[in-house]
Amino acid sequence: MDIGIFLHGYLSADTTENLLKDLDEIEGVKRMVLQGQRLPPAESGHPDRRIITLKGQKIDLQVKTGRILMEIGEEAVITGVRNVCENHLPFGFDIHVGTYIRRQKTVTDKLKYGEKLGEIPDEIIGLTDQNAQLSERVKILKRD
Repeated sequence: MDIGIFLHGYLSADTTENLLKDLDEIEGVKRMVLQGQRLPPAESGHPDRRIITLKGQKIDLQVKTGRILMEIGEEAVITGVRNVCENHLPFGFDIHVGTYIRRQKTVTDKLKYGEKLGEIPDEIIGLTDQNAQLSERVKILKRD
């Protein structure tokens, strides 16, 4: 089951980091995808283009978060997600249930990755921009 958290504004890097840390603590959250305005390159000095830390791993935040897509295990998880969002997002948000993250490899994946498609882990499917280099766009954080 997928849900989308549609924000009524964009998040700063600090708010994004704190929100993701709390969302990751919820049992039943399988995958998360951040979407939003692309931030300029790191050398531009933009204040929201920085390294955030999640689960002890450093991640280069490349977007100004405006939407968070999540794959969850069951509908009961939505209550926990809503509570976390209410604590971090005073300007408002909407949560919608739908299909947001692909789960199967597509023809586009075959064109992008070619013969290496079989080497791509299933948990990455649907998480990356087809036009971007995989190493630049996806960071997998393993659950303990």
